[in-house]
Amino acid sequence: MLPANSHNFSPEFHKSNKPKTLNFFKSTLNSIQAYFSLHPRFWLFITFLLIQALVIFIARTPPPSLPAEYTSISASENHFHPQTTIVCNNTQLESEKKPLSDTEECGTGKIYVYDLPSMFNKDLVLANCTDLNPWNWECGIVPNHGYGSAATELTGILPGTLSSSWYRTNQFSLEPIFHNRMLHHKCRTLEPESATAFYIPFYAGLAVGKFLWGNDTSKRDWHCRMMIQWVKKQKSWQRSNGSDHFMAVGRITWDFRRLTDPGKLWGSSFLNMPEMQQVTRFTIEKAPGDYYDVSVPYPTGFHPKTEKHLHEWQNFVRYYNRTSLFTFIGAKREIKDDFRGLLLNYCYNESDSCRVVDCGVAQCSTDSSVIHKALLGSDFCLQPRGDSFTRRSVFDCLVAGSVPVFFWKRTAYDQYEWFLPSDPKSYSVFIDHKDVRNGTSIKEVLMRYSKQEIRRKRENLIETIPRIIYAKPNKGLGSFRDAFDIAVDEVLRRIKLEKEWADFVE
Repeated sequence: MLPANSHNFSPEFHKSNKPKTLNFFKSTLNSIQAYFSLHPRFWLFITFLLIQALVIFIARTPPPSLPAEYTSISASENHFHPQTTIVCNNTQLESEKKPLSDTEECGTGKIYVYDLPSMFNKDLVLANCTDLNPWNWECGIVPNHGYGSAATELTGILPGTLSSSWYRTNQFSLEPIFHNRMLHHKCRTLEPESATAFYIPFYAGLAVGKFLWGNDTSKRDWHCRMMIQWVKKQKSWQRSNGSDHFMAVGRITWDFRRLTDPGKLWGSSFLNMPEMQQVTRFTIEKAPGDYYDVSVPYPTGFHPKTEKHLHEWQNFVRYYNRTSLFTFIGAKREIKDDFRGLLLNYCYNESDSCRVVDCGVAQCSTDSSVIHKALLGSDFCLQPRGDSFTRRSVFDCLVAGSVPVFFWKRTAYDQYEWFLPSDPKSYSVFIDHKDVRNGTSIKEVLMRYSKQEIRRKRENLIETIPRIIYAKPNKGLGSFRDAFDIAVDEVLRRIKLEKEWADFVE
């Protein structure tokens, strides 16, 4: 609807006022030029202020969601237009190279790691569970600082020394992995006065996870409240109120955002507590739109010890003989309209094209070989939602060089923007779950992709592998940045920028 004075926007109005408008602009421009010549410092200040504001705005802008033209793709159409070149084997992207000098490496500042009482981290790890146990989610976190014990079951399917880079890593082991790497970080300082950022090694996922299935919500919050009381006494916290602090949280963000609705009592209220509103937290799945939630890749079992091992793995998945079109790994859920069950039945009916791993029968949690055989042997892997928007299997799929097929718009696309390619079509396929329920054939959709198109998608995945894994050496993979390096570098950059802005406006 046009405004009440819409007549002012008529062509006659513009024509009759054109001379006056031009004279007004010329007069204004002359005034500005005159003022600029008299007050150059003022304008330099304004320019600098605008540039800083633009940088802060870009840094705080949440990542864009899946483009509308992509999310609306019908499963019956193939909209992928492949590029004309493939990245050369083992080509190292400039964005993944680390700076060469110590000065450049720590140009964004130093990190102080709090020495928390052990009740907040080490004491929370289950000491008498040294391997994966399908009946205990905490098992497998103890060995090798969270990496888990060696995945000896892969020796028979991986050549040479490749199996030595594989471990039985628990999907909830992010906290001890980050803690160990932070203790050996190149920019760690033992002097809090010289630090730009402060790391809190609190194992919130382990603290809360122990009580998730009980009815006592106070137990889920107890460690969280005690930790906050401890950290609030630190001078560095009191100076910033936590805005330059960060931490890793080993479970999805929804496990720490308990609602006040009595019918929705799942999880802890940790991330709803006032003190946590300015603390940056790495989590395996973030809340979309929350600036302080940063999603990082789920820990997989692949932790290369050297760059050589990384290159060997990349070449291994690049040239592996894949005999199945697609695979599905999962188990049925006892819920209404279970989509996993639908995919499982579909794959059984398309056994000539789909390789099935039914985790309701196979020991997926204790024998990773059944999972990796299927992923390595398939061009595509079906990735429905898990208990939340994403699941660990997505990253198992990516590391194996199998192209993921997603069925929901809200999935990995708007979660891992620091780690995955920006164009979803370059490394994945999207088929709307509603189309699948209405009879669209997954097999027919995937068969429309040529071998060349699949190879290009896989090459993009292979070049992404360093960014989505956590290397075994305490100091990373040399010239490659892994997921840990990228996460810490980016959050340091954000904190440094915000401190500079705060100092400037003061």
